[in-house]
Amino acid sequence: MKKTIIALCALSIVACKEEPKDYVTFSGTISNKNSDSLVVRTRTYSKTIKVNEDGTFKDTLKVEPGVYNLYDGSESTNVFLKNGFDLQMTIDTKLFDETAKYTGVGAEHSNFIAEKALLEEKLLDLDKLGDLDSASVEKAFNDIKSELSEFYNSNKNIDTTVVNSANKSLEPMLGSYKRYIDQKIALKAELPAGTESPTFVDYENYAGGTTSLEDLKGKYTYIDIWATWCGPCKVEIPAIKELEEEYKDKNIQFLSISIDDDKAHKGSWEKANENWRAMVADENLVGIQLFAPKGWNSQFIRDYKINGIPRFILVDPDGKIVSPDAPRPSSKKIKEVLNELL
Repeated sequence: MKKTIIALCALSIVACKEEPKDYVTFSGTISNKNSDSLVVRTRTYSKTIKVNEDGTFKDTLKVEPGVYNLYDGSESTNVFLKNGFDLQMTIDTKLFDETAKYTGVGAEHSNFIAEKALLEEKLLDLDKLGDLDSASVEKAFNDIKSELSEFYNSNKNIDTTVVNSANKSLEPMLGSYKRYIDQKIALKAELPAGTESPTFVDYENYAGGTTSLEDLKGKYTYIDIWATWCGPCKVEIPAIKELEEEYKDKNIQFLSISIDDDKAHKGSWEKANENWRAMVADENLVGIQLFAPKGWNSQFIRDYKINGIPRFILVDPDGKIVSPDAPRPSSKKIKEVLNELL
């Protein structure tokens, strides 16, 4: 009789046990939302989630376990999703990665990804790494590798997919950053501070007439090399406007040189110039706006060994190089540099 009762109790427990969910419940609140939707995506998956007026959202998703990108129409971050999770997210778009927090079932994996991104950003600060000399680079990157590797493998509760992916990408990621820093160091050696800057003559000025670098002597000149088709260049526009406003009464001028050319504008130099003028007007771009006559092949661009944009250059009042690869307007470093000079 006792055995029968025990068996019946066991069956009752099994029958009442909740079946595991075959979907993810994903909800949260976005402060200062950029759009009315949030896209959850990978290369093979995409789902758009409605974001309410108050920034809240909630939906269910059927997914394969893995890391998914969340895109809010302006910025993105990564999250780990797996069927059965009940995940809540809070984020403020004013400080995107810094404020991403997760609670609920499965939250530890996405919090790990958020912490990983912040640590990588901190350790791979291009402004700080760019100040290294060639003798210090190898040690610095070995130290970064050790710290990141230790963090990646520090939590045994994190899904192995996330950990294995981080470990696999570590060497390629550091290799890419190191090559970039090596190039910056080589550039500083080829175009050292204090030497005469390469020059340009009679570049078309949006305001009318032409301008040469010689005309700009007497003030520091912060030069932005950009193009209308360059996404990262356009990202810097608000920061460079802010920078010019902050330093408008200082001994510095802001110069932008477009390298739009025929190849990027359906074979037409006329179209390239037209698009440059249109963007200067539409974006109300500040400072001195010039058009390089031969795009990438303009001598000034070649002399500064520019093969990627945006590139920022700083020249002193005497026309000598301060930096052939100055910090971007959006970096904290540029204000440190300018405050020291001005």
